[in-house]
Amino acid sequence: MQSSRLVAFIRDIYKTNGVIPLHAPVFSEKERINVTDTIESSFVSSVGNYVGEFERRIEAFTGSSRAVATVNGTAALHAALYMAGIKRNDLVITQALTFVATCNALYHMGAQPVFVDVSKTSLSLCPRAVEAYLQEHAVLTELGCYHKRTGQRIKAVVPMHTFGHPAELDELLLLCQQWHLILIEDAAESLGSFYKGQHTGTVGEFGTLSFNGNKIITTGGGGMVLCRRVEQGVHTRHVTTTAKVPHPYEFFHDEPGFNYRLPNLNAALGCAQMEALPTFLKQKRALAHHYAAFFRGQDCQFVREPGYASSNYWLNAIICESETQRDALLTETNASGVMTRPVWKLMHRLPMFAGALRGELKVSEWLESRVINLPSSPVEV
Repeated sequence: MQSSRLVAFIRDIYKTNGVIPLHAPVFSEKERINVTDTIESSFVSSVGNYVGEFERRIEAFTGSSRAVATVNGTAALHAALYMAGIKRNDLVITQALTFVATCNALYHMGAQPVFVDVSKTSLSLCPRAVEAYLQEHAVLTELGCYHKRTGQRIKAVVPMHTFGHPAELDELLLLCQQWHLILIEDAAESLGSFYKGQHTGTVGEFGTLSFNGNKIITTGGGGMVLCRRVEQGVHTRHVTTTAKVPHPYEFFHDEPGFNYRLPNLNAALGCAQMEALPTFLKQKRALAHHYAAFFRGQDCQFVREPGYASSNYWLNAIICESETQRDALLTETNASGVMTRPVWKLMHRLPMFAGALRGELKVSEWLESRVINLPSSPVEV
């Protein structure tokens, strides 16, 4: 793969000789109007009409029973774990190939990750690897699922839909039912991705989204908890707004809570971005097809959506033949002003998670040494 040819191809897509970012937000006049309206109203914090409107728009788009807006995606996942009843010293099965926020949320719950391999098809948590790990290391009792060696309870499974490509959710859900585990989807990267026609984040008991500046739509900072049942959403909203009981002037809080409510200023941006989301999704699919055609017959493999899913193609990715080729492409493209990035370091290589329980991670390690993300901002191609 000649890096010069790749750089020229990407520059032709984005029509610039300047630095091309990995994923930049796209704004229109509507965002400015909404944000200005919020400033002029003085309701810029967690009280304001745009917060509820943003939640309703996410509910309508995803089909979630209830969506609860939070300050960021990590806060959303933290709240979802809390609402799912994850306790200190509980074990939670997840993937080592993920962004650190997945594991940070577990850490702050006092829970511990168990790293299991991903699938080459989805780059997300592999149900066959989960099943193999449970059969070897877990025992099911009338009290729940427990790790044979440590005696700790295995409480949940948290797949992360890598780069927006949905994991095999039916198989993961079946395993959760068989082993009495809770499925919580980290759908931070997958707004606009559908698994067999159902939006990611709505299959498990809870799902979470992120609206960071590099996501398919952004609120600057922001996240969302997707709840399977309405009553869960009502309670989640209560807990994430300091558990304050409504009253004209008294301050009474009936349980421990989080100050995680999304500010109205951010939600105003989100409402405008939601209007553009269908266009962004269309543009990103076209961009992915453009990349796929370029890499056809090349020695780098373009990462396509799984056959069972429709992906938002949040970040386009290729799999190189070797780590040497990966490093050469990364060096040469970035030196040419085209931002490319490797996939994250596997979580068990980070000092705070080095001692975590884990199964074999052969696919994760293989991908870690070969994956490159390419510029993926929405654009007409």
